[in-house]
Amino acid sequence: MAHTQLQQELEESKLEFQRLRKRMSLGAPTIHKDLSLISLVQRWSASESTNSLEEFISTLEAFARIGRWEKEDTLEIATLKLEGSARLFYQGCTELHMRNASWNTFKEVFRKRYKEVHTDQYHYARLQMARQGKNESPQEFADRCMALAQKITCQVDDPVAHGVHREHAERMLLASYVADLIGVSGKQVRYASPVLVEEAKRIAVSVQEAER
Repeated sequence: MAHTQLQQELEESKLEFQRLRKRMSLGAPTIHKDLSLISLVQRWSASESTNSLEEFISTLEAFARIGRWEKEDTLEIATLKLEGSARLFYQGCTELHMRNASWNTFKEVFRKRYKEVHTDQYHYARLQMARQGKNESPQEFADRCMALAQKITCQVDDPVAHGVHREHAERMLLASYVADLIGVSGKQVRYASPVLVEEAKRIAVSVQEAER
């Protein structure tokens, strides 16, 4: 049964991908849309083993900017990349199959369905209490902190408000990462007083490689 369902999902995905290619090829000839980026978008199933919904959405929007996709393209690609319970939810959601359904509709409906069960305070505390593990590299610790910071970045449509929330999350991310790096890497990073987490990560990784 599971094999039959998987085959059905693959066939549906193929048909959707063909429709997407056909529709995007009819776009304005002066705008080149990079369809090759579709293959880089990971599938999303809403399971604990996959990335969060917000990571899925932000990845799609990042590739949309790079590939010059329209919002309609992003919506179709998002549905193409759904699988498992997320795909079943999409198939059964009448609102997402209406003619006026948009990318914003998709985000609103999916965020409502897969709303984070933990409070903002919970995620703030997790980021503040993050500690680099004994066998965890500076890069791995940075990735873990960034994933936690993603959860405290409020998702709002107002670009100004989103920018304020993102800036606050980035400050917390930098403070937590710098304060809790261990060993020589941590000392060197704190001495350098970086203003961006990418800078802090670069210093920490460089020190770690120099120690080898």
